Amino acid sequence: MLVVALLQAPAGAATATPSQTETITAIQVHGNTATPDEEIRNLTGVQVGTPVEATTVDEVAARLRATRRFEHVEVLKRFASISDPTQIVLVVIVDEGAVHIETTGDDDHPVRAVKSHGPRLLFLPILSFEDGYGFTYGAQFARPDPLGAHSRLSFPLTWGGQKQAAIELDKTLERGPVDRITAGAAITGRTNPFYELDDNREHLWARGERTVIPHLRVGVDGGWQHVSFGTLTNSYGDVGADVIWDTRLDPMLARNAVYAKARWNHLGFGANQTELDARGYLGLVGQSILAVRAQSVTSDQAMPPYLQPLLGGTSNLRGFSAGSAVGDNLVALTGELILPLTSPLHIGKLGVSAFTDAGTVWDYGARLADQKFKQDYGGSVWVSAAFFRLRLAVAHGIGAGTRVAVDASLTF
Repeated sequence: MLVVALLQAPAGAATATPSQTETITAIQVHGNTATPDEEIRNLTGVQVGTPVEATTVDEVAARLRATRRFEHVEVLKRFASISDPTQIVLVVIVDEGAVHIETTGDDDHPVRAVKSHGPRLLFLPILSFEDGYGFTYGAQFARPDPLGAHSRLSFPLTWGGQKQAAIELDKTLERGPVDRITAGAAITGRTNPFYELDDNREHLWARGERTVIPHLRVGVDGGWQHVSFGTLTNSYGDVGADVIWDTRLDPMLARNAVYAKARWNHLGFGANQTELDARGYLGLVGQSILAVRAQSVTSDQAMPPYLQPLLGGTSNLRGFSAGSAVGDNLVALTGELILPLTSPLHIGKLGVSAFTDAGTVWDYGARLADQKFKQDYGGSVWVSAAFFRLRLAVAHGIGAGTRVAVDASLTF
């Protein structure tokens, strides 16, 4: 929408007295691309010479909005003369929304702007590779501003490692108890790498979030799921809450920063799960960074197999295949020395790292102190660009051999 500077009455200028009648001397139109100025003037229902009443501005704005041809309408009253306060300029500012250019075949006017009709859909490709699940590919279609500014309705469709058909709503709020809400419905399917069974779900959810202070965010959510896992089927509701402290500027290449998350989730069949994830990033000599991570998932009762956390793969233990073990509870630890090889000013970044991981899982009723941790060590090469991220690790699992672990994504 075009914003223009308009003449207003300066300090000390004359003002109209009750005995003087304000009259429209001009109607200015701004912001329009496809609709001619004269057509918008006709839609206002007033013309040059029309007296200006106390309700004129609101009535003109209401007439223009009633046409449903504009996404936003603003009507302003401005003085046309410093010396004569009865001369009024009516300023109409409109936003027609999306327009496109089309050819006319007229040599004198070869192209024209035309208002776009139908839903405005954006398109983005989805491509990722997750250790244990393989390639996921597809697309996401999105309609911007379906519920006003700062809202989005998206439709991700994927196949491969993660099959998904979903509808998701995301809305940022300027006031209220939450500053962001998300909601959606999805049908998903993938194969559990430990049990080698298809995990198919229908899922409904809604979530509200709020930034309490800089870097500190809290959220609450609830939902319903129907799960088909091999021969098992179950339906249940869930409610959860989480707190996140995140000072990272770049999650893949953070420096002198921390990330901490605590989440509690109550499941409809009576179980409670608690997730803790703490990460620290300390800058060393030059660009080198020491990163450490501790994570845990614990439950207060035995969990169904489709909700048990998986040990192995790029998410926690790279020297062991994803889903090499499962349990009702999980603890994993990681230490990594990260060395970027390119300047931090480059859009694309390349680097190497050396790491060691340790982790274990155990069933409800057993003790963590009685568990034996699996360990690995290795190195990786990683690439991070504006929309693309790739990490390739070669890791040796103690007692399990050496493997290559890959994690990649194309994001927008």
